[in-house]
Amino acid sequence: MEQIYFDYNSTTPMHEDVAALMYKHMLETYGNPSSVHNIGQKAKVLMEEAREKIAALLGAEGSEIYFTSGGTEADNLALKGAAYAQQNKGRHIITSQIEHHAVLESAHYLEKNGFSVSYLGCGIDGAVSADALRQTLRPDTTVASIMMANNETGIIQPIQDLAGICREKGILFHTDAVQAVGKIPVDVKTLGIDMLSLSGHKMYGPKGVGALYLRRGVRIIALTHGGAHEKRRRAGTENVIGIIGLARAMELAIAKMEAERARLRELSDYFIDQVQARIPEVYLNGSRENRVPSTVNLSFKGVEGESIILSLDIKGVAVSSGSACTSGSLEPSHVLKAMGVDTLLAQGSIRFSMGRHTTKEQIDYVLSILPEIIERLRSMSAAYEKRT
Repeated sequence: MEQIYFDYNSTTPMHEDVAALMYKHMLETYGNPSSVHNIGQKAKVLMEEAREKIAALLGAEGSEIYFTSGGTEADNLALKGAAYAQQNKGRHIITSQIEHHAVLESAHYLEKNGFSVSYLGCGIDGAVSADALRQTLRPDTTVASIMMANNETGIIQPIQDLAGICREKGILFHTDAVQAVGKIPVDVKTLGIDMLSLSGHKMYGPKGVGALYLRRGVRIIALTHGGAHEKRRRAGTENVIGIIGLARAMELAIAKMEAERARLRELSDYFIDQVQARIPEVYLNGSRENRVPSTVNLSFKGVEGESIILSLDIKGVAVSSGSACTSGSLEPSHVLKAMGVDTLLAQGSIRFSMGRHTTKEQIDYVLSILPEIIERLRSMSAAYEKRT
């Protein structure tokens, strides 16, 4: 049975070119980049070349890129590091209710340690409004963090507008761009942001490596302590092989981004139209237009999402009910809850996320099996009343 993967937002298969490049350097580039001898310095040169490449792709400078173990660490470093560095100016932080848990849990941690946090809501379209941010600002607000593209719905946030409001007030602005980089244009100078998080395994690169863009002049407090790595922002020997892979993956993703966006927009629009034509009472969560085209979040009335996932998995199709980081949770999606989606409807939500290997033939296969699955599950559900 062919395995069909519709869970690219959870993680992506590594690009063949990235894997080949990393394998080559696993054997050849084994030096510690902090070592002063020739073998170590060769590793450092390659790492710095990767840093410059990533910076250029973001419209940044090499000195503004700091390597981390992934998006979660980058989010933690940005939010906690900036909050503690700015605490003499104020202890009020702003984020949103629809953030990834890497940001939400960092915010909760700060609350437990004397900071005040405001969580912005959003509309049924899934977007945080600039007016909501402006009305929540306080004299003691120091940091705001709003994600660029939501991992569950794909909704793209008005980052340039939000960052502009913060810049006017001298407030640091961070965005979690893990689901955006390589999928939509991202230029840190145009956006006017101070900090940005990204991760390799969301763009056909390796797991365990990511980066934080930190605008020159922005001060943060380190969270890990040890050596002088990453200009004392993040102690620990750098993952040189992963960093090389991250840079190459990002380069490949951005080079093909526009063509891939158009292809995935066509496929996802076709998928949405066909699902809603073949199955009654299916609802798209969030705006159809203002989203990363690879992400489709649908709610199936009267059915539990987990049952759909398991039924599709038996048929060789991998999907998700939302963030992979909250798998196993019986609670409805915090993102859909913030959007005002009915609780029972939210429990029947499925995220279909597509990528570079997704084909129309795969979509047609899913369309051929999904109606029967939903009909069977609804026939067993006390929560579903069939319309006559």
